[in-house]
Amino acid sequence: MKQFRVKPAILTFDSCKEFGESFTIGKGDLLITSAHTYDSYLKAMDGGAFVVNVRNYGNGEPNNQMVEEILKDIAGIPYERVFAIGGGSILDVAKLFVLKNISPVIDLFDKKLPIIKEKELIMVPTTCGTGSEVTNISILELKEKKTKFGLAVDELFADYAVLIPELLTSLPFGSFAASSIDAFVHAIESYLSPKASAFSKMYSKTAMELLLSGYKTIAENGKDARIAIMEDFLLASTYAGIAFGNAGCAAVHALSYPLGSVFHVAHGESNYAMFRGVFNKYMAIDPDGRIKELNEFLAGQLGCRTEEVYAEIEKLFNTILPVKSLRSYGVTREQVKEFADSVVANQGRLLANNYVELSKEDILEIYNLVY
Repeated sequence: MKQFRVKPAILTFDSCKEFGESFTIGKGDLLITSAHTYDSYLKAMDGGAFVVNVRNYGNGEPNNQMVEEILKDIAGIPYERVFAIGGGSILDVAKLFVLKNISPVIDLFDKKLPIIKEKELIMVPTTCGTGSEVTNISILELKEKKTKFGLAVDELFADYAVLIPELLTSLPFGSFAASSIDAFVHAIESYLSPKASAFSKMYSKTAMELLLSGYKTIAENGKDARIAIMEDFLLASTYAGIAFGNAGCAAVHALSYPLGSVFHVAHGESNYAMFRGVFNKYMAIDPDGRIKELNEFLAGQLGCRTEEVYAEIEKLFNTILPVKSLRSYGVTREQVKEFADSVVANQGRLLANNYVELSKEDILEIYNLVY
């Protein structure tokens, strides 16, 4: 049996003003965001919510220590609704604050604490990559384990996922590039997942169509061409989120986690660093399975032969975000082996969604290929 569901109610607004009039943020609300987003869009509509600026607790990928510090600062503050307005880091952190039991966070992620949702959750993305607004997954770096972990439980689903393209207009191009490539990886990995269904694959394909079309527009017309089609990227991110929320992500994400955790590489960028290696290995192991159908679809989108698909994707993506080798991030040969050991030990949840089974030796080969 394959299951498919879209859990949060998805709302769209033309402007932040319309969103504010609909939800009336005020006392009894916890607003988790960044200073830039708050000052630019939310300050005028805030009727007395308790505001948490996540960037006060550190930059880069979210971690368990950040969550613990926020918990200390909001101790005794009553709230019934959690508004998460920001990129993937902010959304992933905010999900935890609807739970009754949060600390110690490392015990929560090990599922040693009772998981009980007791607050309403409204999620509003300001990037076009994570799809976190429609998933039940929170991903944090667990400092003690030196890697990222995902907590996937239904209690983390939002009550409302709110899409406002206006919020993406000030997104720097580098952040746009990394986040949208992340969305593409969500879409392509979920398409090949053994958990994929006809419904999830439909969302995966639509997300890939929108993203590839948008990248071609940017490649032909320059970076600023993205502004007019930002709604397409936002929709693609949400579609990809629905797809991987049902079918899961796989080896690209699993192998990217140590790079992101140890070297603080943006999540979408670390995914892109691993993408070519993983899919080349898939093709080497089984080029005639479900990936053949995927390649035919991609060839149609890219206007190339099936055997040229991944070279063409890399060529197109490099106009958006040039791919880098692991060596260029500072990764050593010794760390490559440590990364492979960490993936095998800690990322079974993701590796279970691989197109084909990958051994530890396969994983080490992939790292060496992109080194």
